[in-house]
Amino acid sequence: MTGAVERPVKVVQFGEGNFLRGFVDYMIDIANEKGVFDGSVVLVKPIPFGNLEAFHQQQCQYTVSLRGIVDGEAQVLNRRITSVADAVDCYEEYDKYMALAELDTLRFVVSNTTEAGIVYDETDSFEAKPPKSFPGKLTQFLYHRFETFQGAMDKGLIMLPVELIDDNGIMLKKCVLQLAQGWQLGEAFLQWLEEACVFTSTLVDRIITGYPRDNEQAEWEQLGYEDRCLVTGEPFALWVIESDKDISQELPLPRAGLPVIYTDNQKPYKQRKVRILNGAHTSFVLASYLAGNDYVKESMEDELICQFMMDTLFGEVIPTLTLPKAELEEFAQAVITRFNNPYVKHALLAISLNSVSKWRARCMPSFLGYVEQQGSLPTHLTFSLSALMAFYSSQELRQDALVGYRNGQEYRIQDDRAVLEFFRDYSDKDELTFVKAFLSREDFFGQDLNQIDGLTEAVAGYLAEIKTMGMREALCKNFSK
Repeated sequence: MTGAVERPVKVVQFGEGNFLRGFVDYMIDIANEKGVFDGSVVLVKPIPFGNLEAFHQQQCQYTVSLRGIVDGEAQVLNRRITSVADAVDCYEEYDKYMALAELDTLRFVVSNTTEAGIVYDETDSFEAKPPKSFPGKLTQFLYHRFETFQGAMDKGLIMLPVELIDDNGIMLKKCVLQLAQGWQLGEAFLQWLEEACVFTSTLVDRIITGYPRDNEQAEWEQLGYEDRCLVTGEPFALWVIESDKDISQELPLPRAGLPVIYTDNQKPYKQRKVRILNGAHTSFVLASYLAGNDYVKESMEDELICQFMMDTLFGEVIPTLTLPKAELEEFAQAVITRFNNPYVKHALLAISLNSVSKWRARCMPSFLGYVEQQGSLPTHLTFSLSALMAFYSSQELRQDALVGYRNGQEYRIQDDRAVLEFFRDYSDKDELTFVKAFLSREDFFGQDLNQIDGLTEAVAGYLAEIKTMGMREALCKNFSK
């Protein structure tokens, strides 16, 4: 690889993993190339184990290889990333890490410390080098910057957490303020955090498949060089950034043609992703598995399953959402393209984990919205509930999973213990008793779904057909055009 590119450090990034490098650093690299940003990133390893040797050997340069359907064709798009200037271990190189807070050019903090990373730890210590939690590290880092620049209001930082929790920026700010108060860092610092710093909440979407460990030699041959930091992923990306203050001029990623949306309310976008992308998965994967498929792409090549999924999305989910219809349909088409990605093998059984709580979060809001809007049951979403019950039907509970059977072959059903025990105890009952008991579980659904007119009988009817005819024949009978 050629030499690194010198640019002012504008971003400190807590996390050096595949996702951030294939998503955020990739976007910053494009923004640099398009002449709208001119800044580099310093990676900070936020945990005590692991090392950064591979980054240093490659001058922190690496390749992002995006694989998927672009403009109707399967393509591989490789890009060498030069936006990362350095990688620092905050445990082994504490002083070098803290010196980053003193950089006049620094403006942004990006983080991906897993869902468990944004937590308040009352046992954390301000004197530690560094504190053990991510909010602890950030609070100490921000205080050092506050002191270095004597509380200058133009030296605050903009936080861009991408951890997969709701309102990630709000939660991170809450933790930082709690620590600042508990550590007695003073009213002036608290005021600086409130007025000079910005904590955004973000929503991110891109499948990153990571380092191609199984065929690295072949990948290097295709690239023409060895790259031990190679990141693979899909072309689709979306970054929704919610902020009270307008930061779009400071981080003008949309001007570089990047799929970034600045908003003061990310909830409609979150709802769109959960109900269309995740809801599509949850509504068809269990039926598809019992119909004989093993992967998402295989399901999309199955005309019956693909049509079921599309009718669910366009007929029952999209009508219940609040964003403009054209925007929702464009997103749904992008989802279908992603499901057809020939480079991603997404196993249906992997998606099947915790399907009861997933159905409640991803499908039930669309289901209830449709009933309220139309005054009738959405047939596809109703059938998905029957398919879930058929998939979960088993009396064989082994340790942490029920054991189901498809054509004589075992599969594992994994969910909360209460769910597994329910299905163990009720799977052998007649359909109406089974369905009534399931829909009445307010701990599963937050309400008694038997109260919805006609639902109990409809689910029981579909379930009886699945059991007697098999999944494929039941789908054909009810949804084949």
